[in-house]
Amino acid sequence: MRKFLINVNGNEYEVEVEEIANGETTSKRPTPQPKPAAQPKPAAQPKPKEEKKEVVVTEGAEVVEAPMPGTILSINVNEGDEVKAGDVLLILEAMKMENEILAPTDGKVTSIGTTKGASVNTGDKLVVIE
Repeated sequence: MRKFLINVNGNEYEVEVEEIANGETTSKRPTPQPKPAAQPKPAAQPKPKEEKKEVVVTEGAEVVEAPMPGTILSINVNEGDEVKAGDVLLILEAMKMENEILAPTDGKVTSIGTTKGASVNTGDKLVVIE
């Protein structure tokens, strides 16, 4: 009878294995004995509180919406900034890719409806430009 330590998915098992001699064994089945994992699990990190801002849209304003679900990595404009069409407003991470969200028209940023680190869904209002 030989003993082995086997590690499966982070759990350690002590297993006894008997060798077969002439096609016969004296023990019919090995008995695995689970051992507790030696490494303690890290404490769960609290997620940052996601803040959804109220977006006020006036008549004639252009609303920039999230094209896909993701996380806001950075906001490159502030309320009151003048932007040109094609300027990068913010960076949206989706599926491990950084997507630049561009200004569709020239104008002034009147409202920002998200924060850095916030998770957004498709269609969420991100920036309002007048």
